Amino acid sequence: MTGPENRCRLVLILPDLPDGPADYARMVADALRGGDVASVIVPQYGLNDHDFQARAEEVVPVIQQAGAAALVVDNSRVAGRARADGLHVTGKADVLAEMVEKFTPKLIVGVSGPMDRHQALEVGEIGPDYIFFGKLDGDIKPEAHSKNLALGEWWSAMIEIPCIVMGGTDVQSALAVAESGAEFAALSRAIFAEPARAASLIAEVNALLDEKAPRFAD
Repeated sequence: MTGPENRCRLVLILPDLPDGPADYARMVADALRGGDVASVIVPQYGLNDHDFQARAEEVVPVIQQAGAAALVVDNSRVAGRARADGLHVTGKADVLAEMVEKFTPKLIVGVSGPMDRHQALEVGEIGPDYIFFGKLDGDIKPEAHSKNLALGEWWSAMIEIPCIVMGGTDVQSALAVAESGAEFAALSRAIFAEPARAASLIAEVNALLDEKAPRFAD
């Protein structure tokens, strides 16, 4: 019997919706009933810190109760107050270094932003818990960006630090990410473009990965 632990797993990036904190958390809870999700990235979007904290305090427990890690983007104060599992850093290497020094191992600290191999190796030397190839809002086409897939394939073959690769607007793009060797496939619009269908789409992605994703060696 194989399971999510030995193949590429799904990471979600929450959408920019105008819902109040409680309604937003309910939407996330409904989505997460769809099946296995490794972690959920919670961006601030245009919210001020007060409103973002209110959203995070509602949504973080929902994510954790579903068995996923809640990762707050770039706001360590909100991450701490909401008791999130981690911090997703989109800044440069010096920002990442500060966050790693300050918060690991208490929090998961991951990073996105590297655009090429040199930048990836530079941030890798700092020791993040994961590296993310692509932009959090980079799902603008049905397929995953070929450059991100190539970086994920190169990185996962060489480096022990896990990588997440941004998928596209089609749930099938998660399989292309899995085939690159990346440990995690990130989806956002593919799941949340129609929030009422999010749970069924998460189930669809998991079924696809269960059936077709390559298995990692023990």
